Amino acid sequence: MPELPEVETVAAALRCHLPGRRVAGVAVRCEKLRRPMPVKALQNLVNEAICGVRRRAKYLLIDMNDGQTLVIHLGMSGTLRLDAAGENAERHDHLDLELDNGKILRFRDPRKFGLVMVVKPNEQGEIKELGELAPEPLSGDFTTDYFYDLSRKRTTAVKNFIMDQRRVVGVGNIYASESLFRARIRPTTAVGKLGKERCQRLVTVIKKVLAEAIATGGTTISDFYGVDGSEGAFARELQVYGRTGKPCVKCGQPIKKLTIGGRSAFYCPQCQK
Repeated sequence: MPELPEVETVAAALRCHLPGRRVAGVAVRCEKLRRPMPVKALQNLVNEAICGVRRRAKYLLIDMNDGQTLVIHLGMSGTLRLDAAGENAERHDHLDLELDNGKILRFRDPRKFGLVMVVKPNEQGEIKELGELAPEPLSGDFTTDYFYDLSRKRTTAVKNFIMDQRRVVGVGNIYASESLFRARIRPTTAVGKLGKERCQRLVTVIKKVLAEAIATGGTTISDFYGVDGSEGAFARELQVYGRTGKPCVKCGQPIKKLTIGGRSAFYCPQCQK
C-alpha cells in the first residue's frame, strides 16, 4: 500500500505539471471503487482550472480555482500517471482527467480499494476520512511531548500505535518496522511502557526515516510507481522489512517476522529488546 512518502512523491511530481492547467474532459470507466465514483461531480470539473496539489496523510488533494478539491486515496494498489494525448487506457484505468495541453491524468487501481471524492468549498472538515486525522509526522505538532502524553497507560503494541491514523498519520507498515528497528524498540512493546527518552528517540527516527524515503521517491515492493513510472529507491535502504531469515545489518542475527493486529512486523531479536 502506498504510504506517506509514496503519496508525497506523487504530489511533488504533480505539482510540476498540474497547476495552471485546465480540465478539458473527464472519463469514468468504473463507477465503484471503495465508494461509488462521483461521476456527476467529476464531470462538473470540466473547464475548471487547477491551482494546486497538496497531501494530507495518504490523501492527494488537487485544488481547483473555484474552491472545489479533487481528493484521491490510492488504496492498496492505486497509481496516478500522466499519459500523452491519445494514449489508450488499459484494463484497470478507471478515471481520466484530460488536461488542456492534451495530457491525461490517469488513475489506475487493479484492486479497487482506492477512493475518489470531489469536495465543495468549506466541506473538508465534514469528511470523516480527513476530519479525524492526527498530526502529520513531519510537522511541528508531532513532538516527543505529544507522543509521550498520548501513550501513557496504553497497552497497545507500539507498532500498532504509530500506525493508528488517530495518533499520527502516514506511518504505514514498512516505515513502522524500519523506524522501530532504528530506534531499537521491539514492535510488540506496550507503548505505555516507553519512557520519555525512548519516545524521543522514536519520534526523531520516524521523522528521519520518512524524510529519507521521500528523498528517494518512496518504496516500491510490488505495486507502487511514480507518476513517470519509476520505482521508489528506498527499497534498497530497507534494513528489516521483508528480510525474514536474513542477517541483521548491525549484529548478524536472523531477522524475524511476526503478526501484530493482522499485519506483518519485522525485527531483530538482538537489537530490539
